[in-house]
Amino acid sequence: AMKHTNPQVEQMTSFIVMDVLERANELQKQGIDIIHLEVGEPDFDVPACVAEAAKAAYDRHLTHYTHSLGDPELRREIAAFYLREYGVTVDPDCIVVTSGSSPSILLALMLLCNPDSEVILSNPGYACYRNFVLATQAKPVLVPLSKEYLQYDIEAIRKCVNPHTAAIFINSPMNPTGMLLDEKFLKDVAALGVPVISDEIYHGLVYEGRAHSILEYTDQAFVLNGFSKRFAMTGLRLGYLIAPKSCMRSLQKLQQNLFICASSVAQQAGIAALRQAEPDVERMKLVYDERRRYMIARLREMGFEIKVEPQGAFYIFADARKFTTDSYRFAFDVLEHAHVGITPGVDFGTGGEGYVRFSYANSLENIREGLDRISQYLSRCGF
Repeated sequence: AMKHTNPQVEQMTSFIVMDVLERANELQKQGIDIIHLEVGEPDFDVPACVAEAAKAAYDRHLTHYTHSLGDPELRREIAAFYLREYGVTVDPDCIVVTSGSSPSILLALMLLCNPDSEVILSNPGYACYRNFVLATQAKPVLVPLSKEYLQYDIEAIRKCVNPHTAAIFINSPMNPTGMLLDEKFLKDVAALGVPVISDEIYHGLVYEGRAHSILEYTDQAFVLNGFSKRFAMTGLRLGYLIAPKSCMRSLQKLQQNLFICASSVAQQAGIAALRQAEPDVERMKLVYDERRRYMIARLREMGFEIKVEPQGAFYIFADARKFTTDSYRFAFDVLEHAHVGITPGVDFGTGGEGYVRFSYANSLENIREGLDRISQYLSRCGF
């Protein structure tokens, strides 16, 4: 083996949901029918207008490099979208378009972090954030969510802020909990005087209340967003980062060197999505909401505890402590014996132990079948 690999990489965890998915696929190859409630991916096809725009981009030979920050027309559309959606004025030159929102996370952290830096993250939280922080040589500082309601705790965050704090990472609606951050929290976190990185990728998939952008409360923030979840464009890999003007030249240098630019074809598809796909988003949202309500009711019936109903995204983070203290083993048992994929809570950090995440990005018919199977499995186990 190579002697001198980066110790930061050694500390990284695998993305457990991908391990579950890969095992599920092995079982499927053996002819076993698996219901997927583990994956955070819309089950819808891209809106027709998006597919048309992508095809047209090839026909028009729009297959060359774009401006490193992104096609100016797409950036203008994103700015117009932020004005419509949040009443916030964004300069199109303060946007960098990336291949999905993941490169945006990397760009923001590379810009802000040095080896002495600390980045405040929630525990539980999206598994990859911690690994991105490690990849940029910084130190993840994990702050527990409030026990009762799985909400960010501003006091706990405030206690962790020190001169090494490079950023506070927030995500709303949140993966895995589906919780929305309220205005008071956003105002308070914006007032801490530390750059806030706000992952707004699930905006647009909100069923109760309204999603607010951090940019409504401060312009000294970094917004991550993209097209994967709202417009069901996961494989097109299109996202963007909105950043303060003073940071744009540095971000552009990073983008030019690391990524050159996002896909020219995906960017054309993105323009169409912002201009024409809102009716499709509304349609998908109604379907998600119906599944959400059904799944909450069924899980509660089965003995999973859901303290607060998720308001956005397409996940339910359910307390499974009635059934297990080891969410990893529980998830793999459910997969092997009930043939349903679910995500162990521990994938999202130690604070997620005892929970499991169910995704309702699947048809109502499949969700019903999957929950029937889990219900039968639990009665076989004596619950």
